[in-house]
Amino acid sequence: MENGQRLTRFPHWGVFGHDWAIDFLSKTLRHARTRHAYLITGSAGIGKSTLAHRFAQALNCTVPESDARPCGACRSCRLMVSGNHPDILQVQADERSGAIRIDAVRDLLRQIALKPYDSRYRVAVLPNFEQVQPRVQDALLKTLEEPPPHAVLIVLARTPDSVLPTIKSRCQHIPLRPAPLETVQAVLMARGASEADATLLARLSSGRVGWALEAFANPEVLSERENLLGMLLRAIEGNRAQRFEVAETFAEVATKDRDAGRYGLEMWQTFWRDVLLTTQQSSVKPCNSDHLPTIQKLAARISPQDAKRALLATRKTLYQTLNTNANLRLALEAMMLDYPFV
Repeated sequence: MENGQRLTRFPHWGVFGHDWAIDFLSKTLRHARTRHAYLITGSAGIGKSTLAHRFAQALNCTVPESDARPCGACRSCRLMVSGNHPDILQVQADERSGAIRIDAVRDLLRQIALKPYDSRYRVAVLPNFEQVQPRVQDALLKTLEEPPPHAVLIVLARTPDSVLPTIKSRCQHIPLRPAPLETVQAVLMARGASEADATLLARLSSGRVGWALEAFANPEVLSERENLLGMLLRAIEGNRAQRFEVAETFAEVATKDRDAGRYGLEMWQTFWRDVLLTTQQSSVKPCNSDHLPTIQKLAARISPQDAKRALLATRKTLYQTLNTNANLRLALEAMMLDYPFV
């Protein structure tokens, strides 16, 4: 508890780096001003799902004092933690495609229209809403326009732009921002990470506490990072044909798993950022501090303009191609041609 109190003003929520959001949601509980729908946005691993489930837990917590919710000890809180709460609903994605289908949304809406089994609210959490087709999102409209008095919907998405304006306008928007590096580092050290490991993971996390905790608990996360950086370095050091081979390999991975593709490009973006800062002799410490010799060697061989062009090319591919139906392999090949030959 002592560590939690140092890391957040709301240790009973178990959410770090988003005190302002918890303060806002706590006030809605205190003043009985709960909205029928919330839109929580932020990058992957930033804490959207954790915050949503803690809020759902707080909505149905049975302790009298609202500021003490979620207590974690009452029957409702225990059922929530075990995943067996009858009034907490989560839309199920298709097992084969991973997409949220319209039938699943309609079934969820039928369930949320029923009166709570033994709680104040029936709460539905809809994750990864940026992947939901517009016609599926439209299925929510009637419920949002005429919500049952006991229903609360919590929509999770990477950005508000990935949600239809008609949905967004009917939700209370809660945009989660990256946590300070010091907060991420402190959370990791409270979980047993060494100072060196906590510092590296905090820099790599870009303020995403959830990602940092997953990387600390699962060595495969950093192993995947090494593979991705290895692909990038092979492309940088290779000729055009070798770069296109890397683009083909990366495109195959990203086509099967868009999250993996997004993660890879995010990692490449941080690498080029570090190179650009190093070419300009910036005092800002690199995110990829464990690869500092490689970064310094590359920075000595290219100009700041080269590094900036590579960074912008990677950013363009990340933010445009992965959110459209464009040919990913062709986009990656074009990006590779913007990388400097060394």
